[in-house]
Amino acid sequence: MALGTLGIGEQINGVNLGNWLVLEKWMKPGIFAASGEADEIWLHRATESAELEALLTRHRDTYITEADFRNIAAHGCNLVRIPVPYFIFGDVSGHPGCIEYLDRAFDWAERTGLKILIDLHTVPGSQNGFDNGGLTGVVRWHHSPRAVAYALNVLACLARRYRDRTALFGIEVLNEPIDWLTYATSSSSRQAKDSFEARRSGPIPMVFLKRFYRESYRRLRPILAENQVIVFHDGFRLGGWRDWFVREGMRGVMLDTHIYLVAAEQFSLFRLIPDRWLMGWYRLFVRWNECCIRRAARYTPVIVGEWCVANNLVNRTPSARNAVYREVAAMQRKAWSASAGQIYWSYQLRGNRAFLPTIDPQSDTSRLDPWDLTHVWHAGWMAWGAQGMFGDAKLPSSGKMATLTESLRRQTASSWQVDAAE
Repeated sequence: MALGTLGIGEQINGVNLGNWLVLEKWMKPGIFAASGEADEIWLHRATESAELEALLTRHRDTYITEADFRNIAAHGCNLVRIPVPYFIFGDVSGHPGCIEYLDRAFDWAERTGLKILIDLHTVPGSQNGFDNGGLTGVVRWHHSPRAVAYALNVLACLARRYRDRTALFGIEVLNEPIDWLTYATSSSSRQAKDSFEARRSGPIPMVFLKRFYRESYRRLRPILAENQVIVFHDGFRLGGWRDWFVREGMRGVMLDTHIYLVAAEQFSLFRLIPDRWLMGWYRLFVRWNECCIRRAARYTPVIVGEWCVANNLVNRTPSARNAVYREVAAMQRKAWSASAGQIYWSYQLRGNRAFLPTIDPQSDTSRLDPWDLTHVWHAGWMAWGAQGMFGDAKLPSSGKMATLTESLRRQTASSWQVDAAE
């Protein structure tokens, strides 16, 4: 496979273009400096319209350019996952659209040989209460039939707009719909600025998520080509899907899971583990997730749609910083090769450094470095070569690729109508 190309059944070596069309404050605090807000929806609400338009235009024009696509392809990647907001078409008052930037991305991708996975990252009322869902502390989307229908329409419009573009790999219907455990253990999911807006907030039930996925599939499959994939996030429940997509008769689908080492550090036990044992803890966590991927992939191809080398061992052993990053990179690349591919979060964080104060100069910027793939490349924490940035990861066997291809081509469709009572 030539660098920068990707076809059905080939290993995905990708990177997310986070914080470009969907803003996350932690990735570039300077954009939020004037407003003081914590998330993009409140940034839009708190900023005068002309000022907001100028702010977003300057950011979007400079944060990702064609030069970045050339750089990504040159490093051996073959796909970019692009998070997009629900207001991408500019039809929601107070929220400037950005469809022209996605158009540009397809032009750049086709000139550089990259594929694009469009990822609907936000929905009205939010699906997770995270800043990446646009509205911190609010999870009400699934209670509104109108909001659900709006998201489905956005997906269909995106599919129709890009189905004839050679760069389209597929569409991910919803990023990180939150489950009850993640909701219960996440502080941000309950930190709404407006408590009235957050009324009835709660996790996304599995029964609802399956209904939404059925309807998304029913609408998208007739629009998209056979070789264009529909991707479903696991909702933080990778082990809960088993053969569900097979039983539903879905073809050309993939299951996305997001795995971060920092998630292994959320247990109170982590603080008690001696430094010399932490790498072993990471290995156990990675191996457990690899086993989960292998079990899920028996039924439906799995991708690791977000991961990175961030960890807190480097903060406890700063003298071994480079060695730690190289080791956790290698163990993850090897483990995630059990999937159909892996997509790093994220290509860059601060970006366009001449535009606005990007970060408090007094803060520890090194904590952001492992999330920034451009820095990871420059620091030498991941090798890249003839096989791309994941050069020493074992690629799937031809038998596995045949199985993947067959899974992606399963026939028959299913239908479902959104229940207005939801």
